[in-house]
Amino acid sequence: MSGPRRKAPARPDAAPHLQYKTPSPSKLPRQHPHPHTSSRMVRRGPWILGGVAVYGVTAYGAYLYTSYRSAVAASQTLDVPADVSDRYDATAAAFDADVDLTETLTGITFLRKRLARRARGDVLEVAAGTGRNLGYYDMGKVKSLTLLDLSAPMLDRARARWAELRPKGSPTAPAFVVQDAADPVPSPPAGGYDTVVQTMGLCSTPAPVRLLQTLGRETEAQSGRILLLEHGRSHYAWLNAVLDGLAPAHADRHGCWWNRDVGRIVQDSGLEVVEARRYHLGTTWWFELRPKARRSEDDETTKP
Repeated sequence: MSGPRRKAPARPDAAPHLQYKTPSPSKLPRQHPHPHTSSRMVRRGPWILGGVAVYGVTAYGAYLYTSYRSAVAASQTLDVPADVSDRYDATAAAFDADVDLTETLTGITFLRKRLARRARGDVLEVAAGTGRNLGYYDMGKVKSLTLLDLSAPMLDRARARWAELRPKGSPTAPAFVVQDAADPVPSPPAGGYDTVVQTMGLCSTPAPVRLLQTLGRETEAQSGRILLLEHGRSHYAWLNAVLDGLAPAHADRHGCWWNRDVGRIVQDSGLEVVEARRYHLGTTWWFELRPKARRSEDDETTKP
């Protein structure tokens, strides 16, 4: 039998056995970026973002400009008549939905309210459309209300709006008349209307000066007022160039010549300006007028 095995004595010239233990992650030394490298990255960041932003804006601007030039070229090839009022027959059903948000965001709705609240006595609204002003009249100051529009489908919408806004027993039920506002209004009140209202109507008639002159004759001569809210040419030449370039296409689609000089139309009508304001870079015109021409004609007839 053999006895227990003994370990051989270590050789003095043998290398010691080393054991390597992997340190835990928490004990590893932290690697800090070089301070110069970090600062360079911080400085370059805004430049990179700025470059991307400039490229995006430039590309989008080029796209808009190209689209605008194409739209102008297409618009100028259209043969659009001066009378585009028949377009409203086709757009009546969707008209309110198309303009509601735009008029609210641009403040046109607020201006409509302010204008309509000034109406009093016997009131005639021409180019009444779908009756967008009906809810803004102070019916306590209105004796009678006549709504006139050339488009029967638009006026049908106005009737429906009135039915929703006012009960059938309302003491002041409007009269709805389908006709051209440039023609004499049938059966006006004795002495004429106390207030004539028109909002966004001069853009669609082929004879805007004659229309205003007709309204002047329908207005009570001494204290009657004509209230206008219109859109047309701007204070600025660059914006007028945009309006002019796209005017045929806009008129063909929407029935509105949006580049008319409303101030010149009012001047040529012979009506007296009581108050005038402009909004939206001058493209929105607010007028309070009175029939100066009518009083002048009366003065001429009394001369010997």
